[in-house]
Amino acid sequence: MSEKRSENRRDFSYYMQLTDAATQTPVGHLADISSGGFKLDCDKPIPADQNFSLRLNLTKDISDKQFMVFQARSKWCHADPIDPFVFNVGFHIVDIHPGDLDIFIRVVQLYGKNKPKRNAPPPRGSSRSR
Repeated sequence: MSEKRSENRRDFSYYMQLTDAATQTPVGHLADISSGGFKLDCDKPIPADQNFSLRLNLTKDISDKQFMVFQARSKWCHADPIDPFVFNVGFHIVDIHPGDLDIFIRVVQLYGKNKPKRNAPPPRGSSRSR
């Protein structure tokens, strides 16, 4: 799969579940995130190119709003390489209110952790560098 995203994804360090906005049925929980998309860990496979209206419940440290709703499109789905009962699904945000985008970016900044770079040398002082 070629890499097309322009923002770096970040590992997500906080459990936040996304639900279907209409039915409140859980879709999955955030595994990594960027300002334009995210990866969910889901119990069921989700076909690519499917549009979703998703609800994200918010905490007081993020917003005074209790939740936000936005539109996202599934881009790919793979079985998790470690847990055979989980599917990793990539999404791209296709429609979000500008004020909610500010909140979403705050979520990225507060709970997203930079991923370690592939093939990066070990940090100085680590046991692998000795």
